[in-house]
Amino acid sequence: MNAKKNNHSSRVMVECLDCGHLAPFSITAAACPNCSGQWREARYDLEAIKTMLAEAVRTRPFNLWRYRELLPVQGPNPVLMMGEGGTPLIHAANLGMMLGCPNIYIKDERQGPTASFKDRQAAITVTALKEAGVTEAVLASTGNVAIAYSAYAARAGIKLWTFLTSLVPAEKMREVAIYGSQVVKVTASYDQVKQVAAEFARQRGLYLERGSRSIPSVEGMKTIAYEIVEQVTDMLGPPAEANGHTQPRIEWRAPDWYIQAVSGGLGPHGVQKGFMELWQMGLIEHMPAMAHIQAEGCAPMVHAWLQGRAEADAIRSPRTLITTLATGDPGRTYTLLRQRMMEGGGGLFESVSDQEAFRTIHIVAKMEGLSIEPAAAVAFAGLIKMVRAGQIKPTDVVVVNCSGHTMPIEKMILGDNWVRDLEISPQVLRETPEEGLFAALSKVTAERFSRIAIVDDTPDARRLMRRILQSQGDFVFFEAANGREAIELAQREQPDLIILDLMMPELDGFSVLDALKNDPRTASIPVIVVTAKDLTPEEKARLQGRIHTLMQKGEFLNDDLLDEVTALLK
Repeated sequence: MNAKKNNHSSRVMVECLDCGHLAPFSITAAACPNCSGQWREARYDLEAIKTMLAEAVRTRPFNLWRYRELLPVQGPNPVLMMGEGGTPLIHAANLGMMLGCPNIYIKDERQGPTASFKDRQAAITVTALKEAGVTEAVLASTGNVAIAYSAYAARAGIKLWTFLTSLVPAEKMREVAIYGSQVVKVTASYDQVKQVAAEFARQRGLYLERGSRSIPSVEGMKTIAYEIVEQVTDMLGPPAEANGHTQPRIEWRAPDWYIQAVSGGLGPHGVQKGFMELWQMGLIEHMPAMAHIQAEGCAPMVHAWLQGRAEADAIRSPRTLITTLATGDPGRTYTLLRQRMMEGGGGLFESVSDQEAFRTIHIVAKMEGLSIEPAAAVAFAGLIKMVRAGQIKPTDVVVVNCSGHTMPIEKMILGDNWVRDLEISPQVLRETPEEGLFAALSKVTAERFSRIAIVDDTPDARRLMRRILQSQGDFVFFEAANGREAIELAQREQPDLIILDLMMPELDGFSVLDALKNDPRTASIPVIVVTAKDLTPEEKARLQGRIHTLMQKGEFLNDDLLDEVTALLK
């Protein structure tokens, strides 16, 4: 295996999940020495480590090496470090307002060295390989794993063989190759590619990255959980029941939900283990519920979950355009995720369509300024679906894992009408250059745009609706913060459309609507009501025939509002 004798500390023990046998960790040991089982997990002296963490979080940089006593390596290798871990937790205020859930947070794994959370598993695994003297390794990937491992292997001087399904975008294949990795493109499904890679590694006697069966990979992923509870606590404070404790100890707040897109399941498997360790040490008050979201065209975990089965049947022919999630056979990972969900925290498995994911890429970009890849969008589409189904409560604290970039699929998201063309004749520029330039601007001047009045007493709500419509770029906006201002604005500006909230000070939306419809100057202006109020039958009757559309806050997506406005103003 091109390795020297393993010198890893015996402080990290490995437990076989089949027979319970404990043995010191060695990265070159792929199976249990007692029963040959391949599913094993790292174990630590959590009670001793708990007292060390308090000092660690005060003195160490905020990256994944902050938790080094809980990792199966001797320590960070300065040569290999590239700023892995320590990614920001971003408050998704706009998205939360749109969904009626104000405490939605995004764990922005795009800001890792290679723009994906796979950097964590690569950093720990390659460090362990370097410590063990391994000089050559093999993996199968749908893109991001290969990119992350290639970057770290390049720094470590390890030759890397990457077996990629032919469905991986050429852009990602080239990124793998630029690091010096050997790219082997296999025209087959991802599950078949994994089989080919495993056989190649067996024949050559090389280290094989095994995903959820790889101890360093799982341990690297769990650092996401440790970072999240620190960050949530910084933002929201410690849990209420922790207040008043006098003994010195760490008090971290866990989110109510953790949501992640799932392919083979390594990521949530590691994150779940991290939350479990924190709970076992008494550092968080509860286990978060875990939401595992798959693409509909390749959702073996979801199918098994809905049927109440502990094992998932493999999907031999995945039917999804999101190739990074096209793992048809999750193996034992699903069983472990399900078992631990049911033991503590709860959760679910859910699926979304490719089109829902692609639409959500646009939503997240317009709402939060984040460009995400389709795989990450699956998690956000799952979030939206869960909120609409009432599975996530308005008071819940939710963290969504986010990574990657949209580059391979932008056309599918935007279509062809995403740019404005200004054509300026060369002759005009020669004769009257300044006039020619200014004349071209008449094509995009605001006087050509429809005029919209937004009426809401909450500034953030006005800003959100303005931002939703601004993404189209074809409107001029006026704003009013109460009913009296709204009536005056409508009379003065004569907008083409009014977007009206119902619950406001001074005059509510019903009174505004009465005044508008009784005034010949404003009676014909169409009105869209956007409200958080749960309307009674009598209140709905008051709106009947007087408004164009009724939209409930938290129940519509940005494109829904945009579609209504665009259709009305044609």
